[in-house]
Amino acid sequence: MAINTEMVGQTFGPFEREYDYKDLILFALGCGCGADGRTDLEYVYEKDLKVLPMFGAMPIVDSEVTKTIDYGYNYAGSLHWGFDLTFHRPITKLSGKLSTSVLLKGLFDRGEGRGLLAQHVGDTYDEEGNLLFTNESWDCLIYDGGWGGPAAPKDVVEIPDREPDFEVEERVPENQALIYRLSGDFHPQHVDWDYARANGQMKPILHAVSFAGVASRHFIQSVIPGEPERLTRFKTRITASVLPGATLKTQMWVMGEGVVHFRVIDAFAQAKPYLNFGIIEWS
Repeated sequence: MAINTEMVGQTFGPFEREYDYKDLILFALGCGCGADGRTDLEYVYEKDLKVLPMFGAMPIVDSEVTKTIDYGYNYAGSLHWGFDLTFHRPITKLSGKLSTSVLLKGLFDRGEGRGLLAQHVGDTYDEEGNLLFTNESWDCLIYDGGWGGPAAPKDVVEIPDREPDFEVEERVPENQALIYRLSGDFHPQHVDWDYARANGQMKPILHAVSFAGVASRHFIQSVIPGEPERLTRFKTRITASVLPGATLKTQMWVMGEGVVHFRVIDAFAQAKPYLNFGIIEWS
């Protein structure tokens, strides 16, 4: 199927999602909260429940959104490439309706065998019309490069050549992808072993928003404990797939007032980072 570049510049939606405290808890469980029965219970216990901010990264990668904005790509090769999530106000309501409109801002060609990059920008509002957050999200369609489109813009974030100011390790439970997918991303690459192997994976991979959620929790624990509502920005590149069972290490460097840069690596293997070129900001 040919790439439909005429869809660039179009806005899709609004995509609406009602949620309550159980949806917030399910999402948090899918980001590893409470895996040991005691860590980050504030996101999974309805007593004094707080919203894990990474909940804002989820609407734009909902399966309804990704299948609606179909510009002719091969769904089997769809990987989340990165996102830049800006919070205009904290998510504090424990129930409500989210409404997300998504602009297909750009389609970029990385070349034959390297894939296509798709840039989406989603604005999400609450039921009262308040703009809660904006997510610039990028997908890499690994089977769709070489169609003659423009090159992607460069975007490099400094990772300092010194020891991190904070480090946190955590093992990803084997069933974390099975929990996270119930929040709305039902791509078979996260659950179907035969499908995963047919697309070059040893086994089903973890959703990127799920392990980004792990990194966000590590930041909150280390820098603003108990105050997730202070998070104002979370930006990252997804540079490798996480297999459930891996032990992640989030490394954070303080870059100035209210800014850290971060990456997520494997705690035991010298390999490519899972998340890289990350920026977290808070107020």
